Amino acid sequence: MNETRILSNNNRLFSGRLQAAGPQIAQRFSLRFVFGGTELCKIGRRFLGIQNDTFMVLNAGTNFISTLDEGARILVIEFDADYLNCFLSIHQESETIFVDETSLIPSLAETIYPFKMEVKNAVLRLKAYLDEGGDNEDQLNEYVERCLAAYYNVYRDEILEKAKNLNFLHYSTRLEILRRLNLAKEYLYANSSSNLSLEGIADHACLSVNHLLRTFKLAYNESPHQYLIQLRLQRAQLLLTKTEYPIYTIVNMVGFKCTSSFIRLFRTRYKTTPLKYRNVLAA
Repeated sequence: MNETRILSNNNRLFSGRLQAAGPQIAQRFSLRFVFGGTELCKIGRRFLGIQNDTFMVLNAGTNFISTLDEGARILVIEFDADYLNCFLSIHQESETIFVDETSLIPSLAETIYPFKMEVKNAVLRLKAYLDEGGDNEDQLNEYVERCLAAYYNVYRDEILEKAKNLNFLHYSTRLEILRRLNLAKEYLYANSSSNLSLEGIADHACLSVNHLLRTFKLAYNESPHQYLIQLRLQRAQLLLTKTEYPIYTIVNMVGFKCTSSFIRLFRTRYKTTPLKYRNVLAA
């Protein structure tokens, strides 16, 4: 069942299946989360895939086309412009990274983000309250503000902190490099189970291979290949937790070609084997 809540401060909540088929326009700055499947959003030439380990931000006025897996549900939080501006004015840091920058850069905010624990806790509380039919507006407002504050912390980690790592003098250069690195990151998320090449990633990000390698390492402290491996391991961990698929099936689903290599990499990261990890959860 689909449910829409419009709060007295004009923030809007939607929970359920897709609101409409075909092209859509984001009416407001919004956070989008998906549960039980994948949502794929096409924005121009960009494909942004949202799963249980990610969420997406859309700016007001963005045209997009969305498809959702059968059985999957979305939670969308749309923020009133005045509410958002008030929030940002309160959370504006005393020192900014770039001269004359705002605390939220629209061109960089609209991308995929990792569903970090702070965001997950806030969003799951909101979702549970909505699923239970909760209608206390003060409680809803508190949950929504927690979600926005948690997102803002992730934004600072994923965008502003990454900017500090780029050793370009001019603000406009850093902004453009970050925009292109976001394209590379989105490409990795949307195609993590595919056989990717550095040339393909660089071409999608409009960078040379050497420039991609250098700037990606500066921003994320690891190469695109290392980033992809960690993403695949993270998604394998979720599948081990949420499904009963055999190990070899999960290996293929997340994009690994060799089961023994996957087990070795999983053990290096999580200090246990995939089977032991699953058995501990089952116990």
